[in-house]
Amino acid sequence: MNTQEAMSKKKYKEWSEAELIDTFQLTRLVSVQTPLMQEWLNVATPPFSVGEQFIFDIIYQESVEKIGGWSEEDLKMKFISLLLRLGHLTDDDKFLTFFDKLIAATVEGIPLNTRSDFMVAKGILNLPKKPYFHFQEYKPTKNPTGDSMAQLLEAFLIAQATNQDGKPLYGAEIIGKQWNFVVMEAKSYCIAPSLDCTDKADLLKIIAILRKFRHILETRLLDGLQ
Repeated sequence: MNTQEAMSKKKYKEWSEAELIDTFQLTRLVSVQTPLMQEWLNVATPPFSVGEQFIFDIIYQESVEKIGGWSEEDLKMKFISLLLRLGHLTDDDKFLTFFDKLIAATVEGIPLNTRSDFMVAKGILNLPKKPYFHFQEYKPTKNPTGDSMAQLLEAFLIAQATNQDGKPLYGAEIIGKQWNFVVMEAKSYCIAPSLDCTDKADLLKIIAILRKFRHILETRLLDGLQ
């Protein structure tokens, strides 16, 4: 049995956001935006090549017309995967992208695990080694059997325990057309105002924010780990 299979068989608690706040003494910031979040959201309209403009026009129109009826797989394949390319979050010689990965760590003596829908990390082949960014949920509507923000926070806590470098973590909770970008620094996490991917201006901003993250990753977060 490999490590991932062993993790999947181990019993773990399913957390709510409130329980994680209480257990790990986290601070939730919504109305006050931290300097890191302000910097991340400070973006201009992204420039597109002819090919990128073609892709943008397709995914924008399809999201407006169809996102309410898409399954999770539809959302991933028809929208998220193309949006990631427009956001310049694709495999690179300095980092890799991973989909649907089970990650786990013991944090303050408590075992945590979650499945990361999308992750940017240092890694080897299909093995993530040092996470920097997580997308969580990819659901057309709110999942009544799980707390997507809690899953994102678990991914952040696991990444902090794995990375052991004190650097901030970036990510997003995606539920249907709503995108909530999140930055976690130590025990505090900041949630940006929601963006609607069926609104053209918001969709352009989402792409610009993803590109800005890549710049932050390359200039501040990456280290020499291979």
